Amino acid sequence: MKVKTLTLSNFMLFENAEINWSKNINVICGENSTGKTTLLKVMYSVLKPLGKGYKEATTKEIEEKMFVDKLQGVFRPDGMKIGRLVSRKQGSNRTDFSVILDRKQQISVGFGNRQENHADIRMDQIKTVGDFDVVYIPTKEMISTTEHFASLYEEYHIDFEEMYYDLAKLLDRPLTKGANTNEQNEVLKSFEKIMKGQIVRKDKKFFLKIKGEGEFEMGLLSDGYRKLSMIVYMILSGSLNKDTILFWDEPETNMNPKMIQPIVQALVALAKMGVQIFVTTHDYFVQQEFNMLAVYPELNPEHLDIRFMSLYRDELNNDVKFELEKTASDLNHNAIMQEFDAMYDREQRIIYGN
Repeated sequence: MKVKTLTLSNFMLFENAEINWSKNINVICGENSTGKTTLLKVMYSVLKPLGKGYKEATTKEIEEKMFVDKLQGVFRPDGMKIGRLVSRKQGSNRTDFSVILDRKQQISVGFGNRQENHADIRMDQIKTVGDFDVVYIPTKEMISTTEHFASLYEEYHIDFEEMYYDLAKLLDRPLTKGANTNEQNEVLKSFEKIMKGQIVRKDKKFFLKIKGEGEFEMGLLSDGYRKLSMIVYMILSGSLNKDTILFWDEPETNMNPKMIQPIVQALVALAKMGVQIFVTTHDYFVQQEFNMLAVYPELNPEHLDIRFMSLYRDELNNDVKFELEKTASDLNHNAIMQEFDAMYDREQRIIYGN
């Protein structure tokens, strides 16, 4: 199961967009408040209810509630009114958006800006649902709080987007039986090389086991290592597999730049395994590591399809626009490279004057 196309009409910052994604790796960049995380959230909200654990809705009302609840939980609009996700304009307005999958399956959602908990849902050719996983890794890690987070979220009002709760539940899954596949071992090798140890789980607590040094609880590790630990455990438990769609929001957060190349290599290994990957980034190193794979065939012998999206604001009317290219070098609007060039120019002026 792969996401083929996302269409948006009057959804938050997006007036009209039709985005054709890669089945392998998608790298999304842009300045703040241009909608990078919004794209991940809207696809996740539509797909997650249909992933593993899905139970076929017995009525249209139950089906509608399933998607509305997810949109509310993921976006957390004020008063949980989904109408607040419609683009802000005077008078009545309506949003319609859809996700088209590679098997010609389509999920469409629409609602007006005055709606609180009602949406029009249409599912076309949706037959094989529940056989794929959808994983969202937010900017904050969850592995150090998994032990109690899920139960607290269920019992109390905690102001966290629902992706954190979903992630905590995935980390609570037990390990799968049997030996790892060759693909899993290849990915695990990449991550364990970075971390110089293995992830172990005892009584719902996670530890990093380093040969000759012992076991270190997650609270003693850096935030970056905790994020990597989450990925490793989800591979071991089967949550990250060939039938997974992975959304990772800013993987560079709290990461030393030296860790970026092995992280990109590990994501490439996941893509080879069959995982469809969506990454947002503000980081030069993340973008350029992927760009080298796209530009130089010898670095990408499997010919993985890597697409680069740039989100930017139109200078005339301030609307959010996008461009999608096969390499980052081909993007006309590249906020990361523009700032890199601007910094270089500032240094040159300091060195040479004027």
